[in-house]
Amino acid sequence: MGQLTKKQDRVLSIDFFRGLVMFILVSGIATLFHQMVNEGQGGAFIAWLDKHTEHGEWFEIYFWDLIQPFFMFIVGVAMPFSISKRLARGDSWKQSVWHALKRSFWLLVLGFMLGAKDDVYYLTNILPQLAFVYIFAFLLLRKGVTWQLLVSFALILISDLLYHFWPVEGFNMPYVPGKNFGAWFDLATVGHLHPQHWVTFNAVPTCAHVLWGICTGKLLMTNWSKTKKLIIMLAAGVLGIVAGYVLSLYIPMIERTSTSSFVIFSGGWCMLAMGLSYLFVDIMQFKKIAHFFAIVGMNPIFIYLFVSLGGRNLLTRMARPFTYRFFIWGGDMLVNMVTIVVVAFMVWGICYFLYKRKIFIKL
Repeated sequence: MGQLTKKQDRVLSIDFFRGLVMFILVSGIATLFHQMVNEGQGGAFIAWLDKHTEHGEWFEIYFWDLIQPFFMFIVGVAMPFSISKRLARGDSWKQSVWHALKRSFWLLVLGFMLGAKDDVYYLTNILPQLAFVYIFAFLLLRKGVTWQLLVSFALILISDLLYHFWPVEGFNMPYVPGKNFGAWFDLATVGHLHPQHWVTFNAVPTCAHVLWGICTGKLLMTNWSKTKKLIIMLAAGVLGIVAGYVLSLYIPMIERTSTSSFVIFSGGWCMLAMGLSYLFVDIMQFKKIAHFFAIVGMNPIFIYLFVSLGGRNLLTRMARPFTYRFFIWGGDMLVNMVTIVVVAFMVWGICYFLYKRKIFIKL
């Protein structure tokens, strides 16, 4: 399924999906809903949207809990296209592996930088998590889809078994925060627990998201009809969502420890979202709006770091003197809302500036 040695044309829906996820993540639009709810505006619908722009509690799953699976999945989707391009231009497999190792190293360094403060550091940020799973998934890239699927479910099973049968007293309660295998692993490796009970070991079960993305990328590289590809993605997505729900009757969905039910459920949403993106962009040909978001998706690591290091706060300080003077007639609420929207488009404008000058910052 898909020839990695043959250069493949770019599939716009991949950039659209990645760009849409990145825009949601870095634009700050979610702050709009927080502002409205805090001011008692918008009613039940805005309150519902606001709830889904934050992570759920321990046993709760909201839309925001799907952002990291989406991100890791789309990294996997792009990998077969990336390696086919490298091999087609003459790079050897050994050179490609070395490039993947360097990329994982820098992801780990950047993730450590974002998650460290003096003697306390965490490896639960998306970048160090991606550093671990990227190189592992890359080494399986030339394997067949069957092997990739078997390994993905094996990782999920191994993780669940460790959580259920870990023999250490005090850390053998799989569904209790701070009392499970993931918590023990963090104490044994980084020496402390995350205050919100995220665990480093999530990199193991969520590697499945990247592997499923690779399988999807290979599907998109085939010469099969667009309709057949769409049906496979939508069917796999619905199956994953249903299977995750059924499994949650026995194993609760917990994103903070990436239980099997959550990984399969979120993986189903990844497949469904990719299928709908493919329908919207590559079949129905809504290219203009797709291109708007794709521009953000072409520099994902840069724009994520820019916002994480305070770039959006800087843009807010630049925009607010103007939005305040133009919109103070509507009160602070209107000023805040307009500022958030203006800053979101300033973030997009930075991506557009890089895109127009063909500047693509990659690790």
